[in-house]
Amino acid sequence: VAYFYMVAAWGGYIFVLNLIGAHAALLVLLGRFSTKVYLSYTLFYVVGTSLAIQVPVVGWAPLKSLEQLGPCAVFLGYQLLRYCEMMRIKKKMSRVDAWKFRIQIFLGAIVVASVFVAAVTPKGYFGPLSSRVRGLFVPHTKTGNPLVDSVAEHQAASNQAYWQYLHILCFLAPTGFLFMLFRFGDASGFLFVYALAAYFFSHKMVRLVLLTAPIASILGGIAVGRIISWSISVFLGEDDDDSTNGSKNVLDKENETKGKSDGKKRKEKKSSDSFAGITAIRDGFIEAGRSTEGKIVKTILAIILVGALYMQADKFKTYSWRISVSLSNPSIILKGQTRDGKVIKVDDYREAYWWLRDNTPDDARVMAWWDYGYQITGISNRTTIADGNTWNHEHIALLGKALTGSEEEGYQIARHLADYVLIWGGGGGDDLAKSPHLARIANSVYRDHCPGDVTCRAFGFVDRQGTPSPMMERSFLYKLHSHKLKPGVQADPEKFQEVFRSKYGKVRIYKILGVSRKSKKWVEENRQCDAGGWFCPGKYPPGLKEILDKKKDFAQLEDFNRGSKDDDYQKQYFENLNNPELARKRAVLKSQQESKPAEKKVKTLSEEEKVRIYSTWEDTEDTTLMWKIVTSNAVEDLERWLESDPGAAWLRSADGRGPMWWAFEGKKQEIVSILMKMGVPHTDKDKNGLSPVDLLKE
Repeated sequence: VAYFYMVAAWGGYIFVLNLIGAHAALLVLLGRFSTKVYLSYTLFYVVGTSLAIQVPVVGWAPLKSLEQLGPCAVFLGYQLLRYCEMMRIKKKMSRVDAWKFRIQIFLGAIVVASVFVAAVTPKGYFGPLSSRVRGLFVPHTKTGNPLVDSVAEHQAASNQAYWQYLHILCFLAPTGFLFMLFRFGDASGFLFVYALAAYFFSHKMVRLVLLTAPIASILGGIAVGRIISWSISVFLGEDDDDSTNGSKNVLDKENETKGKSDGKKRKEKKSSDSFAGITAIRDGFIEAGRSTEGKIVKTILAIILVGALYMQADKFKTYSWRISVSLSNPSIILKGQTRDGKVIKVDDYREAYWWLRDNTPDDARVMAWWDYGYQITGISNRTTIADGNTWNHEHIALLGKALTGSEEEGYQIARHLADYVLIWGGGGGDDLAKSPHLARIANSVYRDHCPGDVTCRAFGFVDRQGTPSPMMERSFLYKLHSHKLKPGVQADPEKFQEVFRSKYGKVRIYKILGVSRKSKKWVEENRQCDAGGWFCPGKYPPGLKEILDKKKDFAQLEDFNRGSKDDDYQKQYFENLNNPELARKRAVLKSQQESKPAEKKVKTLSEEEKVRIYSTWEDTEDTTLMWKIVTSNAVEDLERWLESDPGAAWLRSADGRGPMWWAFEGKKQEIVSILMKMGVPHTDKDKNGLSPVDLLKE
């Protein structure tokens, strides 16, 4: 029932399901499979899955999604093991015969499973691993999905993050983990799996530090409990009695409880001999602890440990109360400081949400980036276009296209979907700062958004002063964000009306003029909800058909069920991520060409300019970029660069080499021809006295 509640409330149920499945598999590997374990896992999986599939947004995912098929495989394996065990008892098989029977059963099951998988996979039965899950195994920002890559919480956790949220548990939890291993059982096996999974995944993604809190607390409690228990036993003198009773060899005790056959006795005696060295060391410590000096040392150590724990506990209590206050404060109300040093309360966000609640119709729809969806719904009680639970990648891409497309294009989308637009401004991490990610997400579905520019480098700031690129300057978001704040920037008064601006300019709200009442009515009349009425998949109005016809559903790397792949997009996406300088240069050159289509004159350099550039030997961003272009034989990129800046052909790095050297060295004949036509010499020497021709000879 608790599992069902988690399924209905949080997508993290997948972690819990796989954690329990991994624990069940571990018990089998450790030889701890039993009737009790079998019944526990079987009942959990049957009942839990039966309830989970009743949740509409989950459906049959537990039996179809690759992220959840692992526990299903463990469940089937448990049934086979149980059958084998029943047949072993019924037919009184020997150990060898039982193992042969198990191998035959499992080989047969593997064959049947392989046939089933081969039959249903082409029909699209299995769902792929999501990019969020894939992001746990690859570096942040390189999952292949621009939506997942854009979320800052998906970056790796730092040591500071662990200390901030776990504090002294950063040291106590590993200690408890070691104590747990010395008393390993079925329950300890779960803690073992939970600890490894939680710490591994939290290290990969900072938001998952949340998962380490329960297991860190449990392991920390084990460590504190064992230390205090041992210290008390030392103070009461019980430790000596335990040592005396415990001095008997553990392996000898096992010999007493196991079979009496001579073969077993000889085997156990041999095993006992192999641990004789460890046993002798342990007995030596026990004997030393019985002495007067040993008792004094143990008492002093116990006092130190208890005192240290007490002091750390007091610090931990104080820290916990302090951080609970900071985490409990509403994140939408911030503390700020004016230029004259005065501390102020920035309440812009709450005021904006309350304005929506008090000044808009109950059925008003608000367009905003998905980050603020929950706040708009929870505080303003208004419908938002997207929020953190919007699973539809294509819908988020449409929202990104509206915000980062031209003002006219964004308006034509917005008037069919929303009544108001809410923009975060005021600098810092506002909408304009994160807008390059929005454009990249939009382009993953609408390839005409940034044609030939997979990562949308043409959309963004061109310098550190915040100068927008031509594409950004034309955008719907820039017009609303900088409306009457920057010279010459104004939203179309026939399309938008600014109805709210917060005290410190952190939030601006615009009313969309000319909203399509026909589309709004169509959406209301064509809403389809499940039986409970709480899950209502949306439908786009016919007015957006022309725009929606241009989309190409995003195919992530793991989705092998689609008939067509998107290898070209993924290849260019990763190339641009791995070589951002080249991607940015391409975007800048293309933007310059588009903004000045009438200027077709070829720029020329005077001899003095050529000499000045050619005689300057230094490593710069341009020389690095030129080296990458030449060595990768990116001829088109080189031609575009030289067309806008002929001086780039004469660049030389600190070792005296330039594009001509690199072209000869890599045998890039086409690039050599381009450079020679521009007059770049091929017989000059570099720092080591080598000419481009000499590199060709080598």
